[in-house]
Amino acid sequence: MPLFLNDADVKYLMSMSDCVDVMEDAFNQAGDGKVWNRPRSRIRMPRGFHHLMAAYLAGSEVFGLKTYTSFRSGTRFTTMLYDSNNGDLLAMVQGPRIGQLRTGAVTGVATKHMSRANSSTVGIIGAGFQSRGQIEGVCAVRDIVSAKIFDVSEENAQKMADEIGDSLGAQTLVAGSAEEAVTDVDIIITMTTARTPVLLGDWLKEGQHINAAGSNHWIRQEVDDNVIRKADRIVADSIEDAQIESGDLLFPIERGRVMWSAIRELSDVVCGHITGRESDQEITLFESQGVAITDVAAANFVYRKAMDAGLGQELPLDA
Repeated sequence: MPLFLNDADVKYLMSMSDCVDVMEDAFNQAGDGKVWNRPRSRIRMPRGFHHLMAAYLAGSEVFGLKTYTSFRSGTRFTTMLYDSNNGDLLAMVQGPRIGQLRTGAVTGVATKHMSRANSSTVGIIGAGFQSRGQIEGVCAVRDIVSAKIFDVSEENAQKMADEIGDSLGAQTLVAGSAEEAVTDVDIIITMTTARTPVLLGDWLKEGQHINAAGSNHWIRQEVDDNVIRKADRIVADSIEDAQIESGDLLFPIERGRVMWSAIRELSDVVCGHITGRESDQEITLFESQGVAITDVAAANFVYRKAMDAGLGQELPLDA
């Protein structure tokens, strides 16, 4: 029978370090041509949205889909995992933690390959739920000693700073502005729903790495055109998805600031087809949209761990 796994199960079964390894493997499979990824589709309704994305990982012999709804009452996530040999439903995984893990872990993979090896300081713009996963992912691959956080809500920024200091052991500071948050740091994270840029290229310095993870809709643009112009290397988790949804890239490309041919995929970096950075002076940019191969890979890991541990609830369904 298929397993039902809830948020508590996911928290128990998968750590951020686990998830970084799982994401690395997923992008390795992508680089070897062993995955099929369906870009996110959205249905708009009078009071909310339905989102759907799907993927097949040949190397793991699984396929699946993630479906989630966004309404005023909240956002609800469900990932369905199937056996690619016979089509059997293996698991249904619900809750926000698995998405927070995979989003942060993908940023961790990008940071591992694209930031300077001695990076130790982080500046974060945005202090929401997903921002916590972002800093977790970065701390899983770099020895972070300090983090500066800015949010339009100083209360939210302070709450996140307290949590990071307690759980990750990094020195934390609430910044008074977005510019202050990213000044003199090695790694920059943007995780907002902003429709106009919150990160300006004029603030950047040589050697910084940027993870732009909030702009997964064409109407949103977290980084300005000058960031795109200054970046020596731009990498996306999926160019196909970015061509549909990345406002960070679509707007500057329309204005002639950059061409799609100059942008590469994270799978190329992970597989070693290209390097994430060529010198300590380069400015590197990772554009994260969120792709289904990562959801399916994470669900598969949690399912296998649950089977080994005897956890989860059996669903009274034909597989």
